[in-house]
Amino acid sequence: MKKIEAIIKPFKLEDVKEALSGLGVEGMTVSEVKGFGRQKGHTEIYRGSEYTVDFLPKIKIEIVLADGMIGPATDAILKAAKTGKIGDGKVFVFPVENAFRIRTEETGEQAV
Repeated sequence: MKKIEAIIKPFKLEDVKEALSGLGVEGMTVSEVKGFGRQKGHTEIYRGSEYTVDFLPKIKIEIVLADGMIGPATDAILKAAKTGKIGDGKVFVFPVENAFRIRTEETGEQAV
């Protein structure tokens, strides 16, 4: 099993969700987060004063899948989240040692 963490632009969430649903991905955790990468934020003007917005709003998606689903899932995320502009985000893949479903006490891939 592996865990995918994807940091994407907020308006791309629905596209990514639909792409993953099309693969049969049944669950995900979504968090509203803030951050910056190479884009380093941007400047805005409010009431005539310029200020820097360092942390931009992003969405973090977390999914745990069987090893065989990682390639198709990451490809789906990359295609659905891409705008071709700076700040599109990142996808990370981590190994998962085990998973437990609390209600049924299932373990491993059956718990996912």
